[in-house]
Amino acid sequence: MKYKKQIPNMFTLFNLILGILAILSIFNESYVLSATLIIIAGMMDRMDGKLARKLDVVSEFGKELDSLCDLISFGVAPALLMWNSNLMETGDLGIIVTLVFVLCGTVRLARYNIMEFEGVYMGIPITLCGGLVALMSLYSTKYVANLHFLLISMLFLSYAMISKKIKLKKR
Repeated sequence: MKYKKQIPNMFTLFNLILGILAILSIFNESYVLSATLIIIAGMMDRMDGKLARKLDVVSEFGKELDSLCDLISFGVAPALLMWNSNLMETGDLGIIVTLVFVLCGTVRLARYNIMEFEGVYMGIPITLCGGLVALMSLYSTKYVANLHFLLISMLFLSYAMISKKIKLKKR
């Protein structure tokens, strides 16, 4: 089958589409929709890698494409969602925390792309951290959020993505 190797990439690109739609939803103040789209993008991200391995079509192109899409869906989209729905009230501190989250996610993805993966992640994957930020945003839209807790959580997740001390076995 000539197009078999493109099937995982289609899931990866769907992840990107969901991330962009999540960002567009933020502009309409549809925060619940945005968080939901980020979480669904996480499911697509989980499936693309599994499909690539199952179909035996793992490629350097797919790895790079996955990282670029993940940066949007699990770095930029959740950070903007949290900033717009909660952290905007904190002024410059919220902007700094938002930037730190995206920058750490970027470094994490770049590091992952150049190292040999042996079944254990060094640092927490951006997909998981971005999904957690989306869940925190969902929670904070229903309940009055403690801004200090959200700021500290975002900083901890930022650190967790780039930490060489935190190790997580892949399932």
